[in-house]
Formats: sequence, structure tokens, C-alpha cells
Amino acid sequence: MTTTQTEIRRLEPADAQAYREIRLEALRLAPEAFSSSFESECTQTMDWFANRLGKSVTFGAFRGTELVGTAGLVLSERQKEQHKGTMVGMYVRADARNAGVGRRLVETVIAYAKGRVEQVQLAVVSENIAALRLYERFGFVQYGFEKKALKQAGRYYDEIRMAKDLQSV
Repeated sequence: MTTTQTEIRRLEPADAQAYREIRLEALRLAPEAFSSSFESECTQTMDWFANRLGKSVTFGAFRGTELVGTAGLVLSERQKEQHKGTMVGMYVRADARNAGVGRRLVETVIAYAKGRVEQVQLAVVSENIAALRLYERFGFVQYGFEKKALKQAGRYYDEIRMAKDLQSV
């Protein structure tokens, strides 16, 4: 797959079925990468997923009609934190990796964030070297490290906190 075959667009409530499928896949196959769990989301209704998309900024990468990747941006509602956003829910299906899909999703989140926030933050499991390198290529820098940030199946995972300043872009 090449990036020219991939369309990136904001997901809408009508995309709930495709979003549910990829979200549950991500939680099942990469449980250490998300603070939520497959067990907590697999019981949610389609309306729950549609409402989530209606209230969030989530982008999807489509290959034809198949949703192959997602990434979102959470904007703080707290007055003193409105200058920053958090990139969340980054996931690319295995058969779409190494084709620029992740790169395009990060580009899209950053482009959306510009003019809305001054900084984009994220957290990534320290063992996810491919994701770390991707974020570093976009100018994200480490500002923190949380030991035992997540616990999955009795195992702890450390997270690296990263940020990208959009004012110097």
C-alpha cells in the first residue's frame, strides 16, 4: 500500500462501525499501548462509539472503504490548559504499516492543532521504538518519563512523555 492510496479524514458518528472494529483490534493486539482496555470497550454499544466520535477529534486513514489507522487530538477544556492538546489513540493496522500511514496521521493531527493550541503532547510506551522514532522525526521531544505508567496482564509498562512546540513551526 502506498500513501497515495490512503485518504485521511476526520471520523464522524457514521463511521462508528469501522471505528469500533479498529479500536477493539488495537486494544486486543496492542493492549500495552492504550490506557483503556479491550474488556472495558468491547461491551460498549454502537451508539457509545458514535457519540465518542461526535464529541472528539479523531482522524482515520482509509484504504478504499477500510479504516486502516486512527489518531486523535484531545483539546483541554480547562482554561489554564487550553494552550495544549494531547495526541491519543494512534494505531495503524499491521498490513498498512511502513507505508507512510502513521506519518500522514501525525501530519494531520499537527495540522489540525496549529492555530488551536501552542503545543501537542503525547505518551508512548518506552518499548515502542518505531513510534518513538516517528514522533522524533516530527520534532517531538521527551519531557518526562513515567515508570510503571500502565499495567497489563500483570506486567508494567513505562511511558515516555513527549511534546512538540507549535509556536516555532
